[in-house]
Amino acid sequence: MAKIALLLSGGVDSSVVAYELHRQGLEFDSFYIKIGPEDDKEWDCSSEEDLEMATAVAHKYGTKLQVVDCHKEYWDQVTKYTMDKVRSGFTPNPDVMCNRLIKFGAFHEKVGKDYDIIATGHYAQTEIIDGKKWLVTSPDPVKDQTDFLAQIYDWQLQKAIFPIGHYQKGEVREIAEREHLVNAKRKDSQGICFLGKINYNDYIRRYLGENPGDCIEFETGKFIGKHKGLWFHTIGQRKGLGFGGGPWFVIKKDMEKNILYLSKGYDPETAYKDEFLIHDLHILTESPFAECQGKNQSSVSITFKIRHTADHHKAILTDNHDGTYTVKSEQKIHGVAPGQFCVIYDEQHHRCFGSGEITL
Repeated sequence: MAKIALLLSGGVDSSVVAYELHRQGLEFDSFYIKIGPEDDKEWDCSSEEDLEMATAVAHKYGTKLQVVDCHKEYWDQVTKYTMDKVRSGFTPNPDVMCNRLIKFGAFHEKVGKDYDIIATGHYAQTEIIDGKKWLVTSPDPVKDQTDFLAQIYDWQLQKAIFPIGHYQKGEVREIAEREHLVNAKRKDSQGICFLGKINYNDYIRRYLGENPGDCIEFETGKFIGKHKGLWFHTIGQRKGLGFGGGPWFVIKKDMEKNILYLSKGYDPETAYKDEFLIHDLHILTESPFAECQGKNQSSVSITFKIRHTADHHKAILTDNHDGTYTVKSEQKIHGVAPGQFCVIYDEQHHRCFGSGEITL
């Protein structure tokens, strides 16, 4: 019988995974990954409550919860990745790298290597197609988390299962309430990964501080005000700028001169792109160009997304044969920013090929 490790976060999703495994008569061991900040009192962190919830759920289904401390690995690897990127003016995604480096990385090195299967509460599915295991989308387009999983390694995907990936979020809530799970009505985390209530800007400020500079209107060169640090802003941002006479959009960041360029209007043309480059394309199962081999073809039809929303877009992906790829979208996309991950899917937006980092 396959040995199953369940990652319990304290949230409702992974708790319903415990129910699903139990319902199917499967035996499993439960684990809580500790990655909280150095001093929980210094942050408004919900890790203590998370652990209590996870412990209660594990007990309900007859397993003892084991705590695996990946704190050092998180702050050494994921935080370093995040700070290096924002310091350089990019828009990183720590949640994406947390899956690759921590949930399926550091945990595997410490404990997971002794297990055949690692179960999580992600809204994603897997399918065997022509003998190969693929990451495929969840039927809940709003909650689908294949974008967060598109950077895991192929060997990590081989061990992963997502037992609630075929459900809608509302169905998961209904199961939790029906089964009287302790966290059935608990709100979803709005913070970074599973660091509880930590605010992203507070997370950045802790490590990089502030670096005030000018905000300039892109079209006219007019001085609008001051920013507290370019790393607190991302291309396409509309909220939280705090300037009158708007609305304003972030259009460009000049890291050398420490200038934030803004455009005015409800939907300025300068906030959109229909073509951009990606590099370091990470492939999960098979390249989107696999069917083109031997056909002297460098372009394929795909769908893609650049942020965690229900929106996905049709495009042509072209291999430039220099380590970069061009994404030519059928429609203009708002807020394309360097450092973001562009997640690549097949034309049906079903199979996830992987993702690459946007470069401009």
